[in-house]
Amino acid sequence: MKIAIYGQYYHNSTQASIEVLLNALSRKNVSVFIENDFFNIIKHESKQPSRLDGFETFESLDDSYTLLISIGGDGTILRAITYVRDLSIPIVGINTGRLGFLATIQTNQIESAIDDIIKGNYKISQRTLLCVETQPENDELIETNFALNEIAVSRKNTTSMITVETHLNSEYLTSYWADGLIISTPTGSTGYSLSCGGPVITPETDSFVLTPIAPHNLNARPLVIPDNTEIQLKVNGREEHYLISLDSRIATLHNSTVVTIKKADFEIKMVELLQESFIDTLRKKMLWGEDKRN
Repeated sequence: MKIAIYGQYYHNSTQASIEVLLNALSRKNVSVFIENDFFNIIKHESKQPSRLDGFETFESLDDSYTLLISIGGDGTILRAITYVRDLSIPIVGINTGRLGFLATIQTNQIESAIDDIIKGNYKISQRTLLCVETQPENDELIETNFALNEIAVSRKNTTSMITVETHLNSEYLTSYWADGLIISTPTGSTGYSLSCGGPVITPETDSFVLTPIAPHNLNARPLVIPDNTEIQLKVNGREEHYLISLDSRIATLHNSTVVTIKKADFEIKMVELLQESFIDTLRKKMLWGEDKRN
């Protein structure tokens, strides 16, 4: 088994978890490769850099890898998919922050979770992605033009709202007058879209969600559409440019740009332990929110 490890930070909340993970893997008959930048961060910050002896590094992945372990939070997983792309490498997330919907392995479960995964005691949740094309093409969006959570257009360098002319399968829907518009996958329905009033959708649902950001239109509400719908957007505003975000990656587009969004031709495989479920994670998230208010 060939395992890749990806992370972005090495601080108090992740240090112990990284050490537990590396120790657990070193006891298994597996080959472990750590993303090069993350490896250097650990080596620089660790009090015992010799613990990294025996671990190799990677800068890109190929189909020889069996698994990618992301250690951090949901945002780290969103970065990790830019390495996995269409290689069908399963991803599992170790959560070192708040309760996550993607990074579901808690820090006190690391050793037992690794045991289960090595033994094959897990299930795979297939996650739909969005992809984007622009006319004219934008160099920043050509290589990584996909998103697991959402693609959003939003205003730039202005407090004025923008108008997002929206077509579905070449049929005019409406022009949203708002701070922006989010197109979310079921996976992303618990993220940015939810914070803007969008619905929660279970991961296996074949749908996307259009959620306006702070709309001025009184009748503008989130809209659930089939995931085989092609979405076309044209933005107008007082400024000549606007922002487009693909998960955590951001580019600037001119108002003359036409944006086409549709379902990507590949999926991401998320590893779930056998005792896990989306509903259970959702319930824990709701209870966590109640606890924070009390």
